[in-house]
Amino acid sequence: MDKPQITQAMIDAYDEYTHLTLDRRRFMERLTALAGSGAAAAAIAPLLAASSASAEVVAAGDARLAAEDVVYAGGAGEMKGYLVRPREAAGPLGSVIVIHENRGLNPHIRDVARRMALEGFVALAPDFLSPAGGTPDNEDQAREMIGKLDPAATVANAEASLTFLAKRDGANGKVGAIGFCWGGGLVNRFATKSDALRAGVAYYGAQPPAEDVPNIKAALLLHYAGLDERINAGIDAYRKALEAGGKSFEIHVYDGVNHAFNNDTSAARYDKAAADLAWQRTVAFLKKNLG
Repeated sequence: MDKPQITQAMIDAYDEYTHLTLDRRRFMERLTALAGSGAAAAAIAPLLAASSASAEVVAAGDARLAAEDVVYAGGAGEMKGYLVRPREAAGPLGSVIVIHENRGLNPHIRDVARRMALEGFVALAPDFLSPAGGTPDNEDQAREMIGKLDPAATVANAEASLTFLAKRDGANGKVGAIGFCWGGGLVNRFATKSDALRAGVAYYGAQPPAEDVPNIKAALLLHYAGLDERINAGIDAYRKALEAGGKSFEIHVYDGVNHAFNNDTSAARYDKAAADLAWQRTVAFLKKNLG
């Protein structure tokens, strides 16, 4: 059987389904119309979605790492997370909060935390759905739950995660954050509220209100996908506000790639060249600011 042909219109429909107002029934109706048949739509849908089966780049039991599930004090109530550090380090390490997409703390984000630890950081991937009972297996349910989170309480939980991480054994007290999609937006908002955050890396994240930008203390690295019109509409205003405030920041737009280009569990949207370049820039930026 020939590989299904995935068009930009199909990817745009999936983005609307996962981030805006389209429900699954209407998404499948639109995908069927674009694909030409229900059978073709059924074959294409899994390629657009993320597959947890392909989430593991660094094995959960990798002997180079010490990993554990942790519980710690949040802004109000308990937070759960996944803490990973290198087993052997020459000295105290910088620390990174790894913030998930709107799917919650899933196997892919745990894997990203392990990748970050292998780069020489203490990494914590919090479950920001902890106040709602934790990340469910059903991604549609997770997205619905994330949409109901209180933004101020979520930022408070990010600050509590920073406080927890800064005090870990082997950490040097300097904490940054990296976030993807919903998590990228949270990195941007968190940076406007936190005096302690040293560095923030936002992958295709929604920009914060311009009036909050003067409060940013952290250095920022902002990655955007060239085809991501929804998020990219806010780049110019954000850039102007950052420049006006004299903030330390870098913006990189990766031409010809889609929102979620870093997520290697999504066959249709992942772009290896862009993801590899963005990761290299991310690691260098975090080492510079957290070392």
